[in-house]
Amino acid sequence: MRSRSRSRGRKFSDQPEDINITAFMNLMVILVPFLLITAVFSRLTILELNLPASSSGAVDDKQELQLEIIIRKDALEIGERSAGVIKRLDKTAGGYDLKMLSRILQDIKLRFPDKLNATILPELDTHYDTLVQVMDTVRVAYVVQAGSVTSYELFPEISIGDAPFAGGDATRTDKGAGR
Repeated sequence: MRSRSRSRGRKFSDQPEDINITAFMNLMVILVPFLLITAVFSRLTILELNLPASSSGAVDDKQELQLEIIIRKDALEIGERSAGVIKRLDKTAGGYDLKMLSRILQDIKLRFPDKLNATILPELDTHYDTLVQVMDTVRVAYVVQAGSVTSYELFPEISIGDAPFAGGDATRTDKGAGR
């Protein structure tokens, strides 16, 4: 008898209740395009970098250019690994002269049109923004022709390493070393 009294207090309907999914659908309408857009942009900002080639490899019969751009505190040095510094661009009050760097790299590209790789060697205290600006300058040149800006590929395959010490000295004594 008790079971009957319990069942009388509850109302059971034969039809299931409707589930309201309007809020969920609104979320999906906003979330799916947002995720698709950000996925595309995040892929565009990836730049593959390589480690610098080792200098202890087999010597080729023909000498190939090994372009290096060294970012110093006070200058940019454009050079060739075995020949040394080709050009030094001193830093001015306005910063590094990236336009001149681009012109020099364009001249090098004219002499070595098949060359695609370059090595950027920043000093330890180089700002990230400076490194990115130099990388962009090394990869692509923007030239104004007939009133329109045209981009040319210079050296898209970039390797990054550590800059050699400014004095050309292979050994460095850090302050406090050996204490």
